[in-house]
Amino acid sequence: MFRLQGSKVLAVDMTGDAVKAKNGSMVAYDGQMAFKKLTGGGEGLRGMVTRRITGEQMTVMEVRGQGTCWFADRASEINLVRLQGEKLYVESSNLLATDAGLRTGTTFTGLRGASQGNGLFTTTVEGSGQAAIMSDGPAVALRVSAQYPLVVDPGAYIAHQGDLRQTFQSGVTFRTFLGEGGGEAFQIRFEGDGLVYVQPSERNTIAGDA
Repeated sequence: MFRLQGSKVLAVDMTGDAVKAKNGSMVAYDGQMAFKKLTGGGEGLRGMVTRRITGEQMTVMEVRGQGTCWFADRASEINLVRLQGEKLYVESSNLLATDAGLRTGTTFTGLRGASQGNGLFTTTVEGSGQAAIMSDGPAVALRVSAQYPLVVDPGAYIAHQGDLRQTFQSGVTFRTFLGEGGGEAFQIRFEGDGLVYVQPSERNTIAGDA
C-alpha cells in the first residue's frame, strides 16, 4: 500500500481503503478519492485536549478511495516503518501518514518531548500496518540492545520503537564537549531492545542549543 518514489515522495495505492496523512501534504492523486479533515491527531477527546494543552498544531486528513495518492512535505526525506502489533513513538511534526487501521494517540514523555512546539507529549502509532515518518536529511535507524545503550541529541531524535526505557542526562550536550552551545541542555539515553530513528539535522529545543 505504501511505497516510495524517490526519497521524498510517498505513493499510497488504495482499493477502497483509507490513509491518514498530515493535512496539506497531498501533492497529486489519480482515480476517485474522498477527503475528510480530522480534528486533533489523537484518538477521541483526550487526544484533542492534550494537544491543545501542549500547544501542538497537528491537523490530519483522511483520504479514502480507489487509485493512488502522492504525499510530500517541504522536500523532507521519507522513511517507511512497518508495525506488527507494536507501538511507534514519533514527534508529531515528523509523522507524514499512517494506515487508517493504525491507532494514533498521545503519551506523556516528560523532557524527551521538549522539542520546540511539541510540549511534553509525543504522538503514538500502534497496531499492524505502515507509517511514513519524515526527517531533515536521510534518517538512520540505530539499534539499542542490553549491551549497547544509546545516547541521542534531542534535536536529532525523530522516533523510536521496541521495548525501550528513556532517561535524561542534563547539563551536557554533544556540543558542550567542544565548548559550544549554551543554556540548560540534556541528552536522551535509551536502554533496552529496540530502534531509535535520528536525523542528521538538529531542530532547536527549549533546553538550549542541543
